[in-house]
Amino acid sequence: MIRIIVVDEHEVVRVGLKSILDATLGLRVIGEASTAGEMMMQVRAGGVDVLIMELLSPGRGGVDLIHQIRKEFPQLPVLVLTAHKEIDYANRAIKAGASGYLTKESTACRIVEAVRRLAAGRRYISEELAEHLAMQLADLPAPSGHKCLTIRELDIFLRIARGESCTSIAGALTLSVKTISTHKARIMDKMRFSSVSDLVQYAVAHKLVAEYVKHVA
Repeated sequence: MIRIIVVDEHEVVRVGLKSILDATLGLRVIGEASTAGEMMMQVRAGGVDVLIMELLSPGRGGVDLIHQIRKEFPQLPVLVLTAHKEIDYANRAIKAGASGYLTKESTACRIVEAVRRLAAGRRYISEELAEHLAMQLADLPAPSGHKCLTIRELDIFLRIARGESCTSIAGALTLSVKTISTHKARIMDKMRFSSVSDLVQYAVAHKLVAEYVKHVA
């Protein structure tokens, strides 16, 4: 059994996470906290395998708390689950000692996967974050065009370019229509498209649709 403490100042977030985690075989939330003080008291009581925390308000919170946890409990993995999407927050959290970093837009499956991976002594960050961190470490310019898309986004991008609907893509990839729509919105934003027509024209101009058809044939 993986024992978890959930830390977030918002009760609705804690309740939602507890519901997801407790409903998953092998996971159990043994404590909740809304402040740094409550969190440290519960962690010091022992018996926790994974700590899930928001980057709390400025001051005695966030990165400072991760540092403190690493100092007192070096073996306790910390999963940051936050509303902060900025790469700088993720970078600082990982450098402070967090074992994983996800935004609150993450799916329940991804959160569960992250918890299990951390409990097994591994790390977990999203593909997008991994790419950004790798770019920073290599001091390389960020990719442009379709090269800035993740593998999943590129797959969905090409399917849209071929005329598939969100519903049909969701069925093919065994994902929800809402998830596909979210990916579509991110693709449009990353590539600065104002319409699906722009997306199709780009795919045709770069001969991506023909390549994709050959690949899946």
